[in-house]
Amino acid sequence: MLLLPFLFTAIGFVQLSLLNGFRWEYSAALAVWTACFAAADVLLHRRLPRANPHLLPLTALLVGWGLVLIARLAPNFLLRQTIWLVVSTAALLATALAPRMVSWLRRYKYTWLIAGLTLLAATLVFGVNPSGAGARLWLGAGGVYFQPAEPLKILLVVFLAGYLADSRRQILDLPAKIGKLPLPHPAYFGPMLLMWGFSILLLFWQRDLGAALLFFVTFLLMLYLAIGQKRYLLVGGGLLIIVGALGMRLFDYVALRVEAWWNPWLDPAGRSFQIVQSLLAFASGGIFGQGLGQGLPTAIPVVHTDFVFAAIGEEYGALGALGVLLALGLLVWLAFQIAAGKQTYFQKLLAAGLGTMLGVQTLLIAAGTLKLVPLTGVTLPFVSYGGSSLLTGFIMIGLLLSLSNGGYQLPSKS
Repeated sequence: MLLLPFLFTAIGFVQLSLLNGFRWEYSAALAVWTACFAAADVLLHRRLPRANPHLLPLTALLVGWGLVLIARLAPNFLLRQTIWLVVSTAALLATALAPRMVSWLRRYKYTWLIAGLTLLAATLVFGVNPSGAGARLWLGAGGVYFQPAEPLKILLVVFLAGYLADSRRQILDLPAKIGKLPLPHPAYFGPMLLMWGFSILLLFWQRDLGAALLFFVTFLLMLYLAIGQKRYLLVGGGLLIIVGALGMRLFDYVALRVEAWWNPWLDPAGRSFQIVQSLLAFASGGIFGQGLGQGLPTAIPVVHTDFVFAAIGEEYGALGALGVLLALGLLVWLAFQIAAGKQTYFQKLLAAGLGTMLGVQTLLIAAGTLKLVPLTGVTLPFVSYGGSSLLTGFIMIGLLLSLSNGGYQLPSKS
């Protein structure tokens, strides 16, 4: 099943070579992509023969598509993303093949989360921005930068899955009451809320609104999956509206994003320039797109990170945009299929939480570039440029591969 992703990626690089002339970086990126996924396929087939066979090909398709787009939109970053691909593949294999990885994650859920929060807090003091301006969300040295909020996504899902698996019954059976209104008992609900709230506070302090919103929505959905009570979704949605309203009044950067979303045409050449250019890119792409290298997606600032979905819409058209959403949607669906087949509650919540995180992140960035929600600044998983994001996505796939081993029956040779 890796043949089709290989052909798609190779054809993309051939197209770019016809447009821009032969560049050794294209051949190097394709060779590294091929070696990484071929090696991963061989090792996983030997060590995890019953792992889900569709996870790796879908990931390969998205990563190959992302490399082609980076070569088109920001060729100076192609080699750097290729190096991150090697590191991420090693992390995927280490995660998938490590014995008792899932057990370790559950046993030390507080330790992992506190370590992630410590790294995130370190950016308040030592944080840098590779572009030299804007929010300092990275830790780096020697030209290598790492964004702690990315691995914190996994650590938060692991923590929530472990805590809800351990305390779900107490939360349901031992409610506190204010009058006749039942509420979660603070003795069991409080520690989880405290750890999650500290994560949100740090992200909001850093002005990383995309990650904060992603964590908030993932928390609500995992809570609903564990407890099955819609009132938590309603209360959480109300809190989100209240926090958004307060943020608009207290923080200028929140108000700017909401105003640019509400009516970008008031200042199309200024603060709304990105979203206006994104809408024009989708409009010019139509159904079939302008063709790779034929549009003008580079008119959008930082198109290779936050607005890569708009570049797909312009050069691959609505069909291409739906295609990348379908591939990501299939990954989410596979995660929930894996969750449905697991026996322990922790494993169910972990697989479902990873799928939820991928799905919510995809919806946030796709809807943001289409002006359906305010821009959040998250990346399109596996496609956008970003080493930390790619590494985190590969670790998620590694965990899903590990969880799926034994839950997928190989087809009969007869």
